[in-house]
Amino acid sequence: MKIFQMPDALANKIAAGEVVERPASVVKELIENSIDANSSWIKVDVLEAGLEQIKITDDGEGMAEDDVERAFLRHATSKIRNESDLFHVNTLGFRGEALASIASVSRLSIKTSQGNSAGSLLSMEGGQVVERSKSDARRGTEIIVSDLFYNTPARLKYMKTIHTELGHITDLLNRLALSHPEIRFEATHNGKPLFKTPGTGDILQVIAQIYGMGVARKMIPIQEETLDFKINGYIAKPEITRASRSYISIILNGRYIKSIPVTQAIIRGYHTLLPIGRSPVVVLSIEMDPILVDVNVHPTKLEARFSKDKELYRLVEDLIRSTFRQTRLIPEIEQKQTEKPTPSVQNSFDFDSTSSKAKLTPELSKYQKTIYQNQTEQKADHQYQHLVENNFRGSKVEETQEKPDFHELAKESITKEESQKNIQVPQDERVPKMYPIGQLHGTYILAQNDNGFYMIDQHAAQERIKYEFFKHKLGQTSNEVQELLFPITFEFSKQESIFIDHYKTELEKVGLFFETFGNQSYIIRSYPNWFPKGFEEEVIREMIEQIMQDERINIEAIREEAAILMSCKRSIKANHYLNHDDMFRLLEDLRGTTDPFTCPHGRPIIVHFTTYELEKMFKRVM
Repeated sequence: MKIFQMPDALANKIAAGEVVERPASVVKELIENSIDANSSWIKVDVLEAGLEQIKITDDGEGMAEDDVERAFLRHATSKIRNESDLFHVNTLGFRGEALASIASVSRLSIKTSQGNSAGSLLSMEGGQVVERSKSDARRGTEIIVSDLFYNTPARLKYMKTIHTELGHITDLLNRLALSHPEIRFEATHNGKPLFKTPGTGDILQVIAQIYGMGVARKMIPIQEETLDFKINGYIAKPEITRASRSYISIILNGRYIKSIPVTQAIIRGYHTLLPIGRSPVVVLSIEMDPILVDVNVHPTKLEARFSKDKELYRLVEDLIRSTFRQTRLIPEIEQKQTEKPTPSVQNSFDFDSTSSKAKLTPELSKYQKTIYQNQTEQKADHQYQHLVENNFRGSKVEETQEKPDFHELAKESITKEESQKNIQVPQDERVPKMYPIGQLHGTYILAQNDNGFYMIDQHAAQERIKYEFFKHKLGQTSNEVQELLFPITFEFSKQESIFIDHYKTELEKVGLFFETFGNQSYIIRSYPNWFPKGFEEEVIREMIEQIMQDERINIEAIREEAAILMSCKRSIKANHYLNHDDMFRLLEDLRGTTDPFTCPHGRPIIVHFTTYELEKMFKRVM
């Protein structure tokens, strides 16, 4: 006989491989049981990120003595009775696999009571009962899971570091708290406070607790109701973005789920308001008839299948778009104190002095004009660069509404001499020499040569020039730091704080020294010299998000992003009219770049019409 029925202990261990992936999986399943028991308070205590011990305490309904041991049988559940109940699931747990799977790979004890009599205490090892006794009559349940995977050592090999596993638990707690703001959550790690929510039912308070008050203040409420769906939640203004989509929380009937189509609908709702490669902070709650959704797609219950999916996706997208159309999205500039340059401060390369269309303040424009009127050109160049540097460091100068013309601003652009000095010009000129003949809508340069007619996107062209220039400069910088007269204050989520504390040494090696400043707040007193001025905060947050995603610091990738950011921000925009000399200089600088065909974002720079194509358009050739 080849076929036989597996023992329950073996079947439970196999099931544990699907349900209990890591300590966070145990926390998830046990908290979901507490929520289903109508708890108003849930506390999570973990030791060594849950690998040593996980303790979940709640004030829920508890269990009767007869049900305690029965709850650990495989497929034992109080949530569904028959097949029809499977299509009307209103609880987070229902499969009856979690407790049996967890108990099979750990040492577990449960103490529970309904509050009207003495409670029950049950202890198990590897799924086998080792002790039964009475307990106190406190209403609720307390489950302690110790030595997770002690009898399946192969599973332990797949566990990550302590801070990684703790990050998964923290992220899970964030999602559960967002899903149930009416429940008061508390959590500790190795006896130290980790997480706490007020349990008032106000989801915005939970958002503030998780992401900080700065993010919460920039969240916009959304709400829509149709015959099939009821949607509410909060979406961040486009100025609040993150590097990954993990900051998008989708809640379905009180259950946190992962849904790529819904996430894509959210991104489409933001449309062009989001920078390339950035994602928003969103908490989206969807309520619908359970009969229209199948949550039994995967053992972890993190996925769902919708009956009216296209209607839902369209509703989400349209709701976000319409909300933004009715909302003022002009960013409010918060007053920030910046460092004041002193002779003792380490000098650093001023990226903005190389910008051909830097966003100069009116005050700087007046000084620029005065300098050029009263000084020689050589001296003017020196003083102008000094003013640019002081302006972007927060120096105050007299206000005026005058604007410099582009010919004067061209003095700060990357000249041919600078291009040859800082960017290696390829020997084989892949881009032919082009001669400008005009400009279309202040956006496209029109040029010609013996090979035909060209249209050049002036913004994309200068993005490419600036990108290669900044990338070259950033690659030359050392690890010297710029000291700040006034420190920069940051507010991070608890999960971000865990990674900052763990990678503190690595961050200090690259010139970032985080000092604790209150609850989940840090201050920075210095930053590396290569940081582009005006974008220090964005670069620092990019580094933290990279650490969380890759668990390492990739300075080359950060410098790459910084170069792209600076090239875009400091390039001439559409509807900016150039004179003939400016256009010619821009085309020559473009020819000196390594990859002159696309901007850093992948958009084409040059469109070419051959002479033959032009003659064919006018029927000169047939």
